[in-house]
Amino acid sequence: MLYTLHELAYQSAAPMRLGAQMMREFWSSPFNPASQTAMGRTAYASAEMFESLTRRYGKPDWNLDVINVDGHPVRTVQEVVWSSPWCRLIRFTRNETDLKRAGKPVKAPAVMIVAPLSGHYATLLRGTVETFLQDFDVHVTDWTNARQTPVLEGRFDFFDYMDHVRAMLGQIGPRAHVVAVCQPGPPVLAAAALMAEDEDPARPASMIHMGSPIDARLSPTVTNQLAEEKPFAWFRSNMIHTTPLPYPGAGRRVYPGFVQLYSFMSMNEERHMDAHRRYFEHLVEGDGDSIQKHQEFYDEYLSVLDLTEEFYLQTIDIVFQSHLLPRGLLKHGDRLVRPEAITDIGLMTVEGENDDISGVGQTQAAHGLCPNIPDDQRLLYVQPQVGHYGVFNGRRFRDEIYTRARDFIAANEDRVVRKTAPKARRKAGD
Repeated sequence: MLYTLHELAYQSAAPMRLGAQMMREFWSSPFNPASQTAMGRTAYASAEMFESLTRRYGKPDWNLDVINVDGHPVRTVQEVVWSSPWCRLIRFTRNETDLKRAGKPVKAPAVMIVAPLSGHYATLLRGTVETFLQDFDVHVTDWTNARQTPVLEGRFDFFDYMDHVRAMLGQIGPRAHVVAVCQPGPPVLAAAALMAEDEDPARPASMIHMGSPIDARLSPTVTNQLAEEKPFAWFRSNMIHTTPLPYPGAGRRVYPGFVQLYSFMSMNEERHMDAHRRYFEHLVEGDGDSIQKHQEFYDEYLSVLDLTEEFYLQTIDIVFQSHLLPRGLLKHGDRLVRPEAITDIGLMTVEGENDDISGVGQTQAAHGLCPNIPDDQRLLYVQPQVGHYGVFNGRRFRDEIYTRARDFIAANEDRVVRKTAPKARRKAGD
């Protein structure tokens, strides 16, 4: 019912939204002599503010057709190399001629960035992808909005997520490197454990977990406390709603993106209110740079997707209430997930000193779960003066976190190459 009422409210506001758009165009027209008066700027700002707060934010574009590599423009082409009803694996292919001009090698290690399935689109990692493209052949998981997937496509749960990670690594090929940002940490680690135990040739050469709730019992945040304080039945009763028409997934039970968005914004309600107040003032003043920065951030932040009921509820249970992975109790079907089976996959963990989503200690817990990884294939790093978002985006990510991740991947790539080279020579001799 809540989802239906949400859609009804959006549709009901359409006439007012159209009126605001017309008012905005009128008061910003260069042919209107009053457009640059105090009254005109205030009227324009009011219309713009109303329209931005009531419109629907669709899936953002990647906007990575041209990236900057060491001061040189490098063109990229997006290619979907694997897909299911629930996810597309996108590869960003860099132009070889442009790479040569930039002095970069054409061939580079493959990195799969696993985007979180927690309410926002994968484009939230635009800055992460762009940074890794400086040195690597980047693939990224582009998860589907559950409301766009027809009920006939079936379910998608926590274990399907694990299977998707494994299938996509298999598509990329032997010994790629995987970067799990936030939510994917537990299922990526679990998938890597199963692949290691099976001696799967496509198991990653290294994995980097950034701000991930590997063990949410450690340094609990407000998010963790909410998940633990409320009974499981509360989440089922209050957070799950039915997708209405006219969406292709009508009838599917989901955790709506707008509910997730409200939860996030309510955690920092005063900060968001201040940001919009300043936005209104910048609109009146005509401060173009400040207006653009606000729009770029909120166009991304307010773009949300729905999660399937089963995936959301299993994540609450497995990761935040029962803590099955760190307790050694997680099973995929009848098979126990054994992180101790990982022996030749490098492990790097990254945490933010001020992270209010995944507290310090939650991500580095992965090291304790994987005791058989050699010490020279590990790296535990806590970045000072950054919160959750700063772990994978922003200046400190680019200057301090990424440089360490880049070198860590390079070291593990060299290790794999050295190990496989003698086998290749022996095979050639045969």
